[in-house]
Amino acid sequence: MTLNLSTIAGLVLLLAGCNGAVSVESAGVDSKASADSAEFSDVSFISVRRADETPPPAAVSPPPATANAMAAAVPQVTGGPNPARRIPNPPFVSAEVARFNEPWAMTFLPDGRLLVTEKNGRLRLLNVATRQVGEITGVPTVAYGGQGGFGDIILHPQFAANRWVYLSYAEAGTNNTRGAAVARAQLMLDTSGNGGSLSNLQVIWRQTPKVTGEGHYSHRLAFDGEGKLWITSGDRQKMTPAQDMQSLLGKLVRLNDDGSVPADNPFAAQGGVAAQVWSLGHRNMLGLDFDAHGRLWVHEMGPAGGDELNLIERGSNYGWPIVSQGNHYDGTPIPRHDTRPEFNAPEAWWTPVIAPAGFIIYSGDMFPYFRGHGFIGGLASQALIRVEITGIRAREAARYPMGRRIREVEEGPDGAIWLLEDGADARLLKLTPNVGG
Repeated sequence: MTLNLSTIAGLVLLLAGCNGAVSVESAGVDSKASADSAEFSDVSFISVRRADETPPPAAVSPPPATANAMAAAVPQVTGGPNPARRIPNPPFVSAEVARFNEPWAMTFLPDGRLLVTEKNGRLRLLNVATRQVGEITGVPTVAYGGQGGFGDIILHPQFAANRWVYLSYAEAGTNNTRGAAVARAQLMLDTSGNGGSLSNLQVIWRQTPKVTGEGHYSHRLAFDGEGKLWITSGDRQKMTPAQDMQSLLGKLVRLNDDGSVPADNPFAAQGGVAAQVWSLGHRNMLGLDFDAHGRLWVHEMGPAGGDELNLIERGSNYGWPIVSQGNHYDGTPIPRHDTRPEFNAPEAWWTPVIAPAGFIIYSGDMFPYFRGHGFIGGLASQALIRVEITGIRAREAARYPMGRRIREVEEGPDGAIWLLEDGADARLLKLTPNVGG
């Protein structure tokens, strides 16, 4: 075949254009700083970038130019005829369902009713369908004040058969000391369906030592897929005990459902309180949840800056108070995590703080585009923060202003997202998709 000059020039341009059309970018995930500058006295943290983080995939080499030229001549089919799904902004509408006095935590019963703890020591029962609010009696006496009082509530994984509920609360000690405690009791609902009582109450764990002060109890609870009980134990604003294995302050604790210590805990051979510890070097952990792969994510408050979201690893030290992404409240700097790589760094951190409280990793059907995303309640930020979790990486993806401090986040049986505001006359909000957005 005879090629003239114009034909050759055209082929050269075609091949050059095809080669230039293939581009693969490889970008790291940034921790997005908070846009909220408000400070919250109940906030504290550290931060370190993980040394063993999985690197981004290598760039894909472009195919040969001849293959590109052939592909360019064929119409590309990228999907069906329907338009791409658009996530509304905001993605939800909120509806008030009830109000509570200083609510702290909530959990759904199998029949759809809702248990809500109030800091002053009351356990409320909400019939979501009728919006009637009753009370459950038999709750242990709580040390109410500051950040202390009634805390978390969760159900045993076999609740339908054994009726066990697990409660955390601040408990008074001698000489004006206090500490967190966890008890379990069996829930009996009365025939009216609007109340009930706790019986056979057993204290299965105590935060030791009890110390003075009314802050940083943490005492969030969760069960994993193997039926192990996880307890966040804050540093009680004492800081240095977070590095002391003879103290339970500033630790993440793992127990059997009866409060005994699993033989496979990382420090079980040390005995004593160390045997209960799964990880250390924490400050004030107010949210935890497991992702679909069974990985545990925990957020905690930093000091003046440096709120954290951590992927928890067996026996790991997260560095508080030796390192942090924030500084002390008086302005004294704290070394950053990258100065001490032996400490585990957070997957995401916030400066200014968001003051995180309450946490779910969404798994429902009502918001399918958010499955696997984390939702964190913001106290200082007065917002619901959505975190995109990809493998072992995390970043803030969106922030939805709520106009009030958000204390608790829960996923409902139908996949709706439920929020509890903080403080007196706090609203319980149900979030459902914004179909008209």
